[in-house]
Amino acid sequence: MESYKGILGVIFLIGICYLLSKDRKSINWRLVSIGIGLQLVFAVLVLRVPIVKKVFEVIASVFVVFLDFTKEGSKFLFGKELIENIPAHGFIFAIQVLPTVIFFSAFTSLLYYLGILQKIVYGIAYVMNKTMHLSGAESLSAAGNIFLGQTESPLLIKPYLNDMTKSEILCVMVGGMATIAGGVLAAYVGFLGGNDPVQQQMYATHLLSASIMSAPAAIVASKILYPETDPNKINKDLNVSKEKIGSNVLDAIAIGTTDGLKLAVNVGAMLLVFTALIYMLNYIVQNSIGEWFGLNEYVKVNSAGRYDSFSLQYILGMLCAPIAWLIGIPNADIILGGQLLGEKTILNEFYAYTTLASFKTEGIMSERALIISTYALCGFSNFASIGIQIGGISTIAPSQRSTLAELGVLALIGGTVACLFTAAIASILI
Repeated sequence: MESYKGILGVIFLIGICYLLSKDRKSINWRLVSIGIGLQLVFAVLVLRVPIVKKVFEVIASVFVVFLDFTKEGSKFLFGKELIENIPAHGFIFAIQVLPTVIFFSAFTSLLYYLGILQKIVYGIAYVMNKTMHLSGAESLSAAGNIFLGQTESPLLIKPYLNDMTKSEILCVMVGGMATIAGGVLAAYVGFLGGNDPVQQQMYATHLLSASIMSAPAAIVASKILYPETDPNKINKDLNVSKEKIGSNVLDAIAIGTTDGLKLAVNVGAMLLVFTALIYMLNYIVQNSIGEWFGLNEYVKVNSAGRYDSFSLQYILGMLCAPIAWLIGIPNADIILGGQLLGEKTILNEFYAYTTLASFKTEGIMSERALIISTYALCGFSNFASIGIQIGGISTIAPSQRSTLAELGVLALIGGTVACLFTAAIASILI
């Protein structure tokens, strides 16, 4: 039954995109079926074929090793005694997670400067370009988003951006919202896996799979929402921009480190503010509506103690529970799953993953629900990302600023749907 729910979820999500489509008559259903087929084939290979699964586990183990490398840098900065005795102090987000973002950002910048990342991206883009008949720029951007952030990936297609159609621009935007950057992926591995290398490798495998699966999912969602009306006009050249980050190796590492530091500080500040804001609003809700109408006790009893009072988390959980059910989350966990989906969209995926990690630690969510939620949250699709994309992409393509603003909300919907596509397909096979 759980698998059938995932199939129903895929059909429902396609229907949502169809209803919101800018031009239903121009939808290329061949492209849609190939995109979903690529997702399904990849999911089968990673989740069911032992040899392929082993390969991805090996790749995932690299992220685990990177966590150890970061730990050595943290020992120098924060002191060996504190880092080696983390279990005695409990989980410390600022020390265990944020340094990973900085180090991985620097390493990604180095790979980009050396041209290694571009070659990997080109290989993945080539497959999507030939199977789905996309423009070269769309293919490169979708593949680049697997490793890079939503404002870094467009650098791969900088020469093409100003001349791209609205359908192509939306594809770039949805791709950015449907995936996560390598730096934050490594961070998620750290706090979902805790101090257990086996758990770290397992979540690294799922997160990596989710990011790759969401690339074709983003294309499917965007091409239903805004189909290409004249495919003959698109540029199918598959040329990666030669622009490098930095003037030499050390400069590339320095730039990556600075960008990673900005991201880490931004993440830390947002989590601090959002967490405080949620607690403040919950205090108001619990001591007003919850207290006046007896909802605090009602929620506590009916959620079997998973929620101790009427709160924003409970409201989000109830509102998004039907979607959690559709992507295959077990019935007992759909309110918790709905809460995670709501937090990701309204706040951000980092906050939602923090909540997911707490569910795992407290043991209040089933293993199946934890894994499916890991796939569903693996993307930058939240309201803040609209502003980030408009500001970031318009800097390198000024003529597209009005188009980016026009398509912002549609991109958010497409990115959210793409992540849910990935989670629903994964739920069929888990």
